[in-house]
Amino acid sequence: MTQSHEVAAAEAKARSSSFYAGMRVLPEAERSAMFAIYAFCRAVDDIADEQGVEPEVRRCALDAWRADLADLYAGGQGGLAAFLRPAVERFGLVQDDFLAVIDGMQMDVDADIRAPSLKTLLIYCDRVASAVGRLSVRVFGMDPEPGALLAHHLGLALQLTNIVRDLDEDAGIGRLYLAREWLDAAGVPGDDPGLVIADPRLDAAAQRCAELARAHFAAADAVLKARPKGRLIAPRLMSAVYGAILKRMEQAGWGPPRSRVKLGKAELLAIVANRMVLGR
Repeated sequence: MTQSHEVAAAEAKARSSSFYAGMRVLPEAERSAMFAIYAFCRAVDDIADEQGVEPEVRRCALDAWRADLADLYAGGQGGLAAFLRPAVERFGLVQDDFLAVIDGMQMDVDADIRAPSLKTLLIYCDRVASAVGRLSVRVFGMDPEPGALLAHHLGLALQLTNIVRDLDEDAGIGRLYLAREWLDAAGVPGDDPGLVIADPRLDAAAQRCAELARAHFAAADAVLKARPKGRLIAPRLMSAVYGAILKRMEQAGWGPPRSRVKLGKAELLAIVANRMVLGR
């Protein structure tokens, strides 16, 4: 599978991310497909997050992706989505999963998400994370039932970890993804991102999010421990790396001021070596 410009650029951009540790161990065809998925996700995420651009303009940009995906799946050139063709054809990627990701991004465009209900938050996480998982498990060659379970649980675990990791960055663009129920239980009023992240009681709300992430990590790891068919080293690494990040954040807490948690190169290498011993 020859890398397109978009896929090569996505791989270069991902080198500094936690995502890269899990993808670099895949065979070439699978790795290229995963970076094609990553490139797509980055493109639509950039649309959703573009500051100073009117929502209607961003909606039109997302609609252009929907139209080009429809063209690609109908056998056309595919426009913006053309670089996805090799991955779609080789691994049978499902159009509805790409569309679900776009629908999640549109939730951010339609209204900056601020303290959503837990129900709404889980819908958002399914669209922007578990849908990516559903695309990924096809690349990993998993059977439908364990693949769907892994996509659901690991997608939620990763996204919830990102939510508590990116509190300050998200507040900087007017967003707050912690569920209203968690904030209410912690006694944190309102939904102004700047005020909420400055509240010392935020730690208790973030701990609720972390607990839910931890439960989904455990459920995902149970699927992996059953050793279903597929190339499982990549999801094993993603679970281990993000699980370690979550643990580090839990130890530090989320009271202000916070610093963004990152794993050092030595820690990442140790995780990779440990997971490689487990195989697949």
